[in-house]
Amino acid sequence: MGTDAGLGPAALVVNTASRRGADAFPVAREALPRHGIELGLTRAVTDPSTLPDVVREAATSGYRLVVVGGGDGTLSGAAGVLAGLPRPYHAVLGVLPLGTANDFARTLHIPPDVEAASRVVATGKVVDIDLGRANDRAFLNVASLGLSVEVARESRPALKRWLGPAAYPVAALLAYRRHRPFQVRLEFPDGEQEPLDLGDLLQLGVGNGRHYGGGATVAPDAGIDDHLLDVFAIEKGRLRDHVTIAGLLRSGRFVEHEKVRHLTTTQVVVTTDGGEQEVNLDGEIGTATPARFRVQSNVLDVVVPQHARDLRREARRE
Repeated sequence: MGTDAGLGPAALVVNTASRRGADAFPVAREALPRHGIELGLTRAVTDPSTLPDVVREAATSGYRLVVVGGGDGTLSGAAGVLAGLPRPYHAVLGVLPLGTANDFARTLHIPPDVEAASRVVATGKVVDIDLGRANDRAFLNVASLGLSVEVARESRPALKRWLGPAAYPVAALLAYRRHRPFQVRLEFPDGEQEPLDLGDLLQLGVGNGRHYGGGATVAPDAGIDDHLLDVFAIEKGRLRDHVTIAGLLRSGRFVEHEKVRHLTTTQVVVTTDGGEQEVNLDGEIGTATPARFRVQSNVLDVVVPQHARDLRREARRE
């Protein structure tokens, strides 16, 4: 029995401005039916800003399976739309990872190859996962401020197309040279701890998922359905500290370094000293401080491989 059993025809929406989107659209349009997914609406979106509206159109038109192709920013936008629709228009998200980092797909164990990802959509299982919100803007992986914002500016589309995943460390080196430390105040509306003031920071991150930044891990135990946000603050420190931290990013054990503060929460309000700062949401500048970050538990249904044992379907909690 395939994923689409009982869901009816699917909609296919691809951001052709993503790194592999233009080439992948015709491949996906052929691969999905070959694996048993009947397609109704198919849309190649050339302007990424309009993609959320296309996803909304598909779901409110009655499609219960919406397959979206693009990078992490594209998928975050689509996820925010689907999670925010009323129950009569509830739809399942199918993922075709076509960006540079593809960290959401990595968290869900979805392969980067279009053919293989199409097979997952057709044969996988439906699970429900958490969604992060930053001032009501959706994010799947990590919201962050500080160095990551400057990296996002340096990671121009041309650089991503030229270098692929290597664009991120190159952009990080360029951004690091001119980064200035900053201060934040963390407040916890749910009252699980006292407000926290942190200074001389390189970066502050708020993780909903498990992976970010092209394969880095938020924390050793972080998950996209654990109903928690992982907050980590990296101090400016010395160059050798950053070299050590960089070596621990893939395992997530950088959060154990003496220059890193790590905590978990369901909600945090972040204010920055000296005025507002921009916030990076899954690789795209999406909002600014002061920012309220919160987790919405089990609000997004998505197709993952049958072998993804760490992901499951639960009752919606929010």
